[in-house]
Amino acid sequence: MGTKSLCLLLASVLVAYYVYTPIPENIEERWKLMLINAGFRTVAHVVMTYFISAMEPYDLLSRWTANKLNAVVISVEYRLAPMYHFPVQFEDVYTIVKFFLQNSVLAQYGVDPNRICISGDSAGGNLAAAVAQQVNDLEVKVKLKIQALLYPALQTLDLDLPSYKDNENKPILPKSLMVRFWSEYFTTDVSLQEAMASNSHVPAESSHLFRFVNWSNLLPEKFKKDHVYASPIYGSSRLGKKYPGFLDPRAAPLLVDDTKLLGLPVTYVLTCQHDVLRDDGIMYVSRLREVGIEVIHDHIEDAIHGALMFITSPTDLALGHRVANKYIEWLNINL
Repeated sequence: MGTKSLCLLLASVLVAYYVYTPIPENIEERWKLMLINAGFRTVAHVVMTYFISAMEPYDLLSRWTANKLNAVVISVEYRLAPMYHFPVQFEDVYTIVKFFLQNSVLAQYGVDPNRICISGDSAGGNLAAAVAQQVNDLEVKVKLKIQALLYPALQTLDLDLPSYKDNENKPILPKSLMVRFWSEYFTTDVSLQEAMASNSHVPAESSHLFRFVNWSNLLPEKFKKDHVYASPIYGSSRLGKKYPGFLDPRAAPLLVDDTKLLGLPVTYVLTCQHDVLRDDGIMYVSRLREVGIEVIHDHIEDAIHGALMFITSPTDLALGHRVANKYIEWLNINL
């Protein structure tokens, strides 16, 4: 074998090794997803910014929603980590929502004040849930009718949930990337990321918060599988004092007391089986139902994190279109 042929063979093997990712058997278009995932991994390695897709899929989804529901859609381009840290992102969205809920503003855009929904996916689902909790406390006449949380990130305490273990190396959002995202939301200090990676970042004085994310009580049996709940490993109080944001319910909506959940609107939660954030959404479903909030939980067994991103060429997937249509159809019926 000539030198060029050998180099080509070695290069092909390296590319195949880099592209290949184990994909669950029940996922359709598996090879296409492998290629997409390889591209996302490259971006995550090269670009030190909060991982989001290009705005095109979100713009398209917003346009679909507006057209199919004959609705006004406000999409907030909040400031991103790691350039900006919490609570900047929350404040950006909260400020806009409070402004929009004024009767004069709603009238200006021809919006029915009785048919308002707040929605978001992934990090956007985090912000939607946090803002809905805070708006619920305001003395405002206009209330949210629905909140729609699509595979949301809702808690920063336990990064070793069954979903984190089951999907540690699954495509699009492996555990290592989610840990990095959470850490960079609060700081560029790698000590927090290292502590989060070992799940030893919560100080002992905040131990009372773990009751809000105790998956042994909040997950249905089918999601526990053979996992056994272990007591938390507490970390240094230094991190909690230096970066208190990761203990703030505005960053981790699951950390609120039950009284803060009372009065929330009808809630639609979409979770994906092959997603490290799966259990965040499921635990929120349990907690909301426990206090009497009407919740529609749409769990998709053959879905990955970020499904709604994949609706535009060349990264479109049948899964993305199916999930998007399901979500918009539900809004059309219930909003």
